[in-house]
Amino acid sequence: MTGARVLVVGLDPAKIQGWDPEPVQAAIARGRARFGDHGIEADWCLVALDENPEGAIVEALTCEDYGCVVIGGGIRTHEPLLELFEKVVNLVRQHAPDAAIAFNSSPEDCADAALRWLR
Repeated sequence: MTGARVLVVGLDPAKIQGWDPEPVQAAIARGRARFGDHGIEADWCLVALDENPEGAIVEALTCEDYGCVVIGGGIRTHEPLLELFEKVVNLVRQHAPDAAIAFNSSPEDCADAALRWLR
C-alpha cells in the first residue's frame, strides 16, 4: 500500500449545533489510527456547512494526489444534504479524476472503505 494516499471528506462534528461532538471525534481518532495500522497516509477534510464546504473540499482535493476519496455518511446519508453530496461526488470527479470514490459506514471504518479500492 506504499504511496497510496486517501482523503476523507466529512462534516466537522465540532461545528454542528445542538449535539455532543465528542463521540464522533473519538470515532474519527480511532479511524485515523486504522489508516496508520495499514500504512496508508490519510488526510481529513472536515467541513462546516456554513463555511464554504465546497471551497474547502476543492482545496483539499487539489493539494495532494489521492488514490481514493472516502465520502462520509454525515454528508451522504442525511437527506437534506443530498445536493451537497452530489456536489462532493462531482468535485472529486473534476479535481481528482483518477481517485476511486468510496463510502464508509462510520468514521472508524474509513480505512476499510479505502482498502476496497486501493488493493
